Amino acid sequence: MAFTRTLQVLATPALFLEYEEVLGRGEHRAVHGMTPERINQFLIGLAGIMEPVKIYYRWRPQMRDVDDEMVLDAAINGCADVIATHNVRDFVSAASRFNLRVLTPASLLREVLK
Repeated sequence: MAFTRTLQVLATPALFLEYEEVLGRGEHRAVHGMTPERINQFLIGLAGIMEPVKIYYRWRPQMRDVDDEMVLDAAINGCADVIATHNVRDFVSAASRFNLRVLTPASLLREVLK
């Protein structure tokens, strides 16, 4: 959906680097099974379809986890409608202050595919 622009993916440079770091972790590689070379190819493709977000304002602290702040900053500064995450519980309170909806990836896909 992101490749066809049905869905716009936003990220700041810092958030993108966080994606890279997380995808390379051993526990994540055990699940997704990608080699380091494949991870690199995936990230190059992802970078090509992402809308870069410049941070004009930081609204911190809003979240319990400092790494989650990067996601919230990108969503707010990128004028997102939705944050898609498996970590819904930790985002709902802060996101609602900025009129952002928080959905699981599966819920977002169901909504977009209607």
